[in-house]
Amino acid sequence: MKIDRKLKAEDLRKPLDRFFSLAAAKAERLNKSWNPAKGSPVFTVKGRYTTRGWTEWTQGFQFGIQVLLFDATGDRKLLDMGIANTDRYMAPHVSHIGVHDHGFNNVSTYGNLRRLLLEGKSGEGADRLAYYDMALKVSGAVQAARWTTIADGTGFIHSFNGPHSLFSDTIRSCRALVAAHHLGHCLMGEGDRKFSLLQRAIEHMNNTFKYNVYFGEGRDAYDVRGRVVHESIFNCKDGAYRCPSTQQGYSPFSTWTRGLSWVIAGAAEELEFFEAHGGKAHEAFKRDLLRTAKATCDFFIENAAADGIPYWDTGAPGLAKMPNHLKVKSRPDNPYEPVDSSAAAISAQGLLRLGRYLGIRTAEGRKYWQAGLTVARTLLAAPYLSTNPKHEGLILHSIYHRPNDWDYTPPGKKIPQGESSMWGDYHAVELAVYLHRVLNGEPYPTFFA
Repeated sequence: MKIDRKLKAEDLRKPLDRFFSLAAAKAERLNKSWNPAKGSPVFTVKGRYTTRGWTEWTQGFQFGIQVLLFDATGDRKLLDMGIANTDRYMAPHVSHIGVHDHGFNNVSTYGNLRRLLLEGKSGEGADRLAYYDMALKVSGAVQAARWTTIADGTGFIHSFNGPHSLFSDTIRSCRALVAAHHLGHCLMGEGDRKFSLLQRAIEHMNNTFKYNVYFGEGRDAYDVRGRVVHESIFNCKDGAYRCPSTQQGYSPFSTWTRGLSWVIAGAAEELEFFEAHGGKAHEAFKRDLLRTAKATCDFFIENAAADGIPYWDTGAPGLAKMPNHLKVKSRPDNPYEPVDSSAAAISAQGLLRLGRYLGIRTAEGRKYWQAGLTVARTLLAAPYLSTNPKHEGLILHSIYHRPNDWDYTPPGKKIPQGESSMWGDYHAVELAVYLHRVLNGEPYPTFFA
């Protein structure tokens, strides 16, 4: 990508105001039109949100958007909407033993509500704080129980595919464990054995870095610094690592860019936690976090189009027919391969957080900060911002599952385009709220409040 070194956060103030206005109207309309009995809204087809039965990992994003929009706008009805929906629908997600998505669903709802309460913005009281604390404690412990032990005695939170499967996505769910640990909680096992949620989070992240992230050290023929594999496979008999794999990417030897984005965002926000609360005991782990964050952010910068939007997979075969695709602005309307705006929205926040962590007055930190601003500017304008009130999505040109061909391809087009996803919309709102708070000097937003 081509980083705009002169762009300022202040330059995004008007685009952000427009974004929040569009987002609030769309969130209210979707809340009225969507029937929760159908499941969670996942992605749009012809501009209308639809569901997809795989796992229920997006409902927290729908309600989290409502809470975050109150954070930015002060519109009480959005907060009341988010609270009511969280109270009514989110409890099963807290105790859901079948998914690796607790950091998505529950931190996006209960976590955001807890943060606003502690800041005095929501006006809620001590009873609600106890309620949010309990939800986050249970969520973190349930997520930590989804555990596979590997050959070296450490382990990881396995994906919904089964105990053999380590997903890159799940690094973002480690914030559920860390938040619960921060609240003084642990996981209790047989014989009243106590398991540290923080230790399980650290082990999971370390194994993600070890097996799913590459550092250009000759691990295999495709070991490029910062490359991320979607999934690693382990032998469940002896815990031995077997091979890289993917569910939603093109191949195990290319990078599915949304998988990359989860590592970027997860590593950057965990770095903030361990800087604030890790102490000397976790200095080595902080170095691993920083190494991973910088490598993956650099890979993103090197492999996104000039405007900061990546194509859905760095090895997608059609890109060979677009030899200059990284030197020019992204082309969502091309005949070969789709872009993925959701990967950009997730990554942008990670770039900004890493830049701030390193210091935006330093050359290194400023590079990541300016890269994040560049991506944000692209997402806040055409052709990515959905200004059509009849289109239920907020950020266009998101991709869910290209190999399974789940995404909608309009008539006369050869690739999916023009649609939105609930995770893309949520992370765009989260990104916008992050920038809004920075611009207005409000308390810095973290998942651990």
